[in-house]
Amino acid sequence: RRPGIGWIRAAYGLAKGLVQSFRLIVDFRPHVVVGTGSYVSAPAVLIARLFGIPVIIQEQNSIPGATNRWLNLVATEVHISFLESRGYFRRKNNLRVSGNPIRRSLLLQDKGTAYETFGLDPGKRTLFVFGGSRGAASINRATEGALLSLKHLSLLQVIWQTGAEDFERMKERFRNFPSFKICMFAYLEAIEKAYAIADIAVCRAGAMTIAELTACGVASILVPYPHATRDHQTHNARGLAERDAAVVIADKDLTPEILAKTIESLLRDEPRLRRLGRNARAFARVDAAQRIARSMEQLVHASPIPRES
Repeated sequence: RRPGIGWIRAAYGLAKGLVQSFRLIVDFRPHVVVGTGSYVSAPAVLIARLFGIPVIIQEQNSIPGATNRWLNLVATEVHISFLESRGYFRRKNNLRVSGNPIRRSLLLQDKGTAYETFGLDPGKRTLFVFGGSRGAASINRATEGALLSLKHLSLLQVIWQTGAEDFERMKERFRNFPSFKICMFAYLEAIEKAYAIADIAVCRAGAMTIAELTACGVASILVPYPHATRDHQTHNARGLAERDAAVVIADKDLTPEILAKTIESLLRDEPRLRRLGRNARAFARVDAAQRIARSMEQLVHASPIPRES
């Protein structure tokens, strides 16, 4: 790219970040610095290494961001979530496959309580649809048509987080839907309870979503966000699909007909549904937080900053 006003702003931002990071590290005197990517983490990491302070980088996605690929050269350890990420880093001897940390509450849910929370039937199959906290318009449109096509499936029940923008329209659309129960939310606070009882999830393929799905062993239909940087959601999803742990539908291919057909196919193929969930669970690294924390504790002992007695 040719230099322009954007480059000047970026250079100014980096210089300002370096000064602020220098002051912060001198004042706070951390024993370890952790960076999670994006250009905003670079100044703190670079200043920390200038002082000899150990640095951990945590990369969430299968395709690392440019900042983390660069910081890999100076970091003490780089913790990755996908084995496929290794090929993107020039330096290999500081890579650790740890996974993405998740909330412990995800693993502590009681299914009976979760069914009661939503007023759902433990004897039926639960479809959980969500597109992130703000929803996903393409997933909502496809789900709207798919549910109408699946109205003959009396064994089905649905938890659907639409996001605020589509909530009122979808709520009105399915107000008196006679075929099966649909629990609809603009935003779902108790998402861990939905994971606990979901038989199939339809969702995007962000790194944290995949970490949560796999930790809970949920079979999923992943629709990667098409405008993600470096198309990393497609690569995240592909990592599961190649392990027979998810079904992937490209956003451009997502139609009500295809979604309905995929959902019904999974519901009618119990062995495959179980296999997807089992393989998803095998992919998970539920102890990711503990792994990273142990590394932090070990690096504290190598830090040049004296520990308080």
